[in-house]
Amino acid sequence: MPLDHAWLLAHLPHQGSMCLLDAVTAWDAQRIRCTASSHRHADNPLRAHDRLGAACGIEYAAQAMAAHGALLAAADDAPRAGYLASVRGVELHVARLDDIAADLEVEAERLSGDGNTILYGFRVSTDGRELLSGRAAVVLDADKLGDST
Repeated sequence: MPLDHAWLLAHLPHQGSMCLLDAVTAWDAQRIRCTASSHRHADNPLRAHDRLGAACGIEYAAQAMAAHGALLAAADDAPRAGYLASVRGVELHVARLDDIAADLEVEAERLSGDGNTILYGFRVSTDGRELLSGRAAVVLDADKLGDST
């Protein structure tokens, strides 16, 4: 059963129009797949100069990673803040996303990780056509890493 936009708003720090995803359509311990239509919205907060560049797809993927983390968290655990530390091997196959007529399919796969750092592979596509892909390192609770308390 897909998890809808209301679920995403309740579980992600991204609110209002900054919550870019529409739904989680599939997930397991290693991967997540989400859909999005916000790339076509004129009020998309990532638009600049009346367009949405393909690199903005990285934020769509980061939100899918955050949703994956929320799904994997134990019900009684407080959500952990995740920070995108780096992206590598990013390949952009289009110049922009706002001119893509179909919904986006956003996939992220956990490649490795420990208690504080996770490496994800990600892919944004539509109708079987890859639009962008890459890898992203996410650091959890980065603001607490230096704490000794």
